[in-house]
Amino acid sequence: MNFRQQCLTHLSGEPSEGRCLIIGEVAQSHDGSLGIAHSFIDAIANAGADAVKFQTHIAAEESTPGEPWRVKFSPQDETRFEYWQRMEFTTDQWAGLKKHADDRGVLFLSTAFSERAADMLSEIGMRVWKIASGEVGNVPLLTKIASSGDPVILSSGMSDWDELDAAVNTVRKNVNPLAILQCTSAYPCPPEKIGLNVLNMLRERYGLPFGLSDHSGNIYAGLAAVSLGAEVLEVHVALSREMFGPDVPASLTTTELRQLVDGSREIERMLRAVVDKDSAANDLRELRKIFTKSLVASMDIAAGTTLTAEHLKLKKPGTGLPASSIPDLIGRRVKQQVKVDEILVLQNVEI
Repeated sequence: MNFRQQCLTHLSGEPSEGRCLIIGEVAQSHDGSLGIAHSFIDAIANAGADAVKFQTHIAAEESTPGEPWRVKFSPQDETRFEYWQRMEFTTDQWAGLKKHADDRGVLFLSTAFSERAADMLSEIGMRVWKIASGEVGNVPLLTKIASSGDPVILSSGMSDWDELDAAVNTVRKNVNPLAILQCTSAYPCPPEKIGLNVLNMLRERYGLPFGLSDHSGNIYAGLAAVSLGAEVLEVHVALSREMFGPDVPASLTTTELRQLVDGSREIERMLRAVVDKDSAANDLRELRKIFTKSLVASMDIAAGTTLTAEHLKLKKPGTGLPASSIPDLIGRRVKQQVKVDEILVLQNVEI
């Protein structure tokens, strides 16, 4: 059972075919609106993703009033602390969002940014956990989440190898199913900073499922990651590029998410299918007769003529002698007259 199947086993029905768990990340793009948050669930489900992910912020539990802005984008909130407050939902509201996701057959995820948030998400029955890049060194939060025994997805955008090693060891103590994501915390992230090379390093270092948390704002990095064997792919999603919020420039539209999902499933089909080159060529032997060429006479050739390269030409169809026969024919004598464009056969020449 791959990591995707481990995460989706609690959903009703059999998960659709696919190896990579594709997550549509809402983050703060709902801008504090419960209705918009619900609309994201429908949009991401309609796009074919496996999971919808939010972020659970409780301002007083995770932040101080003096927390600085990363980028001052909000004309509504004086401080980042006030912004986090506006992003908060109640336990019942989170439960409603989870039920909506369950009803649509998509996995509900929300990143906990405090132990209290983790308690809330556990209370509503969330059973797969995403650790944000900034929380990788938060040992108490990691320990609490790992103690559930549930699958954990660990992002690595702000961690060096030593910190990531420690986090992996903390989670592994509880034998949780664990996947590790390459992530670059840039919004949007330019191609040269995606770090596709790190995917194989994660595989070799930990021997665990790996994937990509992508902030590029297009589908290309995600498709590349799937082709390299990623088992988890997380992308930010916006209902429109005209939406408000700091995550929109690093997001896919729902139309692009559909393209990403379809492209990923096509790539997975290609990777699963083993093609035997000799067998494939044999299956196409009738087609080869149409598209390949045979040796023909480039001029009328009288009986008794010794063949030279000037007497030979390659033309369709490929029902006669192939080009590889040229060295064997040159220097041989023609037994009977051959007309221009006539396909040469071995019976025409002396052996």
